[in-house]
Amino acid sequence: MTTALPAIGADDYCVLGLATCYLRDEGEFFPVEVIEPIPSAALEAILKGVPTSFRWALAVTVQEILREEQFCKPPAFPETAQFCDHFPERLQAAVRTYRSRPEAQAHISLGTISRNFNYSLERKRVLNVTKVVRPEDNVKQHPLTHQTL
Repeated sequence: MTTALPAIGADDYCVLGLATCYLRDEGEFFPVEVIEPIPSAALEAILKGVPTSFRWALAVTVQEILREEQFCKPPAFPETAQFCDHFPERLQAAVRTYRSRPEAQAHISLGTISRNFNYSLERKRVLNVTKVVRPEDNVKQHPLTHQTL
């Protein structure tokens, strides 16, 4: 996976979380460990106790995960964990949130793992869901809704 991240620098701060997600195949769910950037607002909500699929999070700089335009998994993450879809774009967006709110960097210091999350799998995050819209899903409106009376 190669990328160029022009809007962020090597020393920029970011938080990467290890999330438990699921893939659905023929009605069955299979767990998958995913590495995702966590934006500052989401991190603050998670730290306040909102249930989350993130088991833990690690604060890193961009240079720790991007070497020679290749993403490298930090050693703290399990070998089976994979980067989320659209990782470069999501990383860039998350980094910008910590730039605009530098006080959010105080929640997890660089190189530290935070495990004090309200980890819950009650609501499964399914990655390969496709929504099929059917005609019966349409909301029936009153006949006079779009008429001028």
